[in-house]
Amino acid sequence: MLKALIILPGNVLIVMPALLIWLSAGTPLAAALAGPETVRFWLAVIVGAPGLALMGWTIRDFARIGHGTPAPWQPPTRLVVAGVYRYVRNPMITGVCLVLAAETLLLTSIPLASWLVVFMAANTIYVPASEEPGLEARFGDDYRRYAAHVPRWIPRRTPWTGADSA
Repeated sequence: MLKALIILPGNVLIVMPALLIWLSAGTPLAAALAGPETVRFWLAVIVGAPGLALMGWTIRDFARIGHGTPAPWQPPTRLVVAGVYRYVRNPMITGVCLVLAAETLLLTSIPLASWLVVFMAANTIYVPASEEPGLEARFGDDYRRYAAHVPRWIPRRTPWTGADSA
């Protein structure tokens, strides 16, 4: 589990942002930390807190219910359709995007905003092209039924109960 956390969200949320901040230091694109007296700071808190909560919830559910991790080398052995997964199919990616947006706001950084766009675009391509076909192959009709009722990125308003017909 720790390896998955360090490699996946750790690289996306810590390593790449740190590299971008370092590379842009001393340039017109240098980061400028927003303090608690600014609206940007509090927007970062408002955006980042639910992102961290989504990530934590996802990791917990993958371990407890799915008996795996969000990492492709140790995926869940059971389809997780409980908790936050009743609202959205990819809460980890949604959570990571929210935290990246919070980092962008907090550090007032165009390079971080660009990294957020690249990360979102990459996942917009990768998830439907690779991850979802893999889930269909592993979980079959259960996954197809779930995917037909639960959105990929933006949470639905009410939790999916599994009672909806496909």
